[in-house]
Amino acid sequence: KTPEEKAAKKAAKAAKKIKEAAAAAMDTSENEPKAAKAVEVDYEDRVKAVNCISSPLCSKRTTKKVHKLVRKSSGAKWMRRGVKEVVKGLRKGEKGIGVIAGDIYPIDVVSHLPVLMEEKGIPYMYVPSKAELGAAANTKRPTSCVLLRTPKDGFDAKDLYEEVMGTFVKEARGD
Repeated sequence: KTPEEKAAKKAAKAAKKIKEAAAAAMDTSENEPKAAKAVEVDYEDRVKAVNCISSPLCSKRTTKKVHKLVRKSSGAKWMRRGVKEVVKGLRKGEKGIGVIAGDIYPIDVVSHLPVLMEEKGIPYMYVPSKAELGAAANTKRPTSCVLLRTPKDGFDAKDLYEEVMGTFVKEARGD
C-alpha cells in the first residue's frame, strides 16, 4: 500500500471512532447499557482524523471555548451553519468568526472557505471534529462550518466572543 492509502485508512478508522462516540453522546435516552458502551474519544484521537489543510488548528483549550461559544450563539441565533449558509453570509458582508471542521472528506467541500474568509478579513480556525461542531450547534447532523456573527450589545456571551476572537488572532499567528 502507498503512504496515501495508509493515511486514508487510518483517518477513516479515526473518523468511524469519532462518529460512534458522537452518536453515543447525542443519545438522550437513559439506557444504562448503551451509555456503558460509549467510546470516549479524546482530543488527540480527533486530531489524527483531520485533513492536510486544517491549519490553523485550535488547541484543546480553545476548542472547548469555541464549542461553548457556538452553543451560546446557536441559542441566540447569532450564527450561520453549513457551507451554503456561510458562503451566503460572507457574500452579504457579514462579519464575525469562522469555525471549520478539520475532518471533512472530501476536502473540496470546504477548501474554498479559507480563501473567502481571508478576502473578507474574517479570522478563522479549524476544530478537529465535525460531529462535535454539529452537537455544539444544536443540530443532530455533523456541521462542516459555522460563521459566528459579530454580536450586538444584548448578547450575554459577548465577553466570551471577544476572548475567542483574541485567541484566534494569537493562535493563527503562532504566538
